[in-house]
Amino acid sequence: MTDIGAGPPSYWYSDSTDDERGARVMQSLREYRAAEMSMRRRTQASMAMGENEMLVLRFLTQHGRRSLDVTPIDLARYLGISTASMTALLDRLEKSGHLERLPHPSDRRKVLIAVTPRTEDDMRAVLGSMHAQMMLATRGMTEAEATAVTQFLDRMRAAVDGVGTDAVKAPPAAGAPDVAA
Repeated sequence: MTDIGAGPPSYWYSDSTDDERGARVMQSLREYRAAEMSMRRRTQASMAMGENEMLVLRFLTQHGRRSLDVTPIDLARYLGISTASMTALLDRLEKSGHLERLPHPSDRRKVLIAVTPRTEDDMRAVLGSMHAQMMLATRGMTEAEATAVTQFLDRMRAAVDGVGTDAVKAPPAAGAPDVAA
């Protein structure tokens, strides 16, 4: 058992300029995430939906623009939920008029899921302005800046993707030998 009062490991603290710069970046990233989560809550409230419903509609919209078929199993895998939970979620969205179930054109055992035109319009109205503001924030970036930001975000995604799995190991304490397990 870990002693919570002991505080974070010593490798989290350092007097180096890299660590100070990293702390500023992490603080900015936390503030961005807080603003994004607040925006998501406002969007969900304005559309009277939960997080999973919004994720399903966004997934369907993106795949629809590329003319890609989406099945309930695709959505269940995307959300990481059971097919029974997915069915209940799809039932709610269909009942509210946000999506429709369509027969697969070549496999009558399959059902395809698509957003309704009304939902496309609603999402464009609610999210269009926000997306335009976000794109405006990227205007003027040099190729080097865009590459640096993209690489940083890719590294951050990789760092958090394994949290809660055996894939993530804490870095060794300062001065400790880096021994492979």
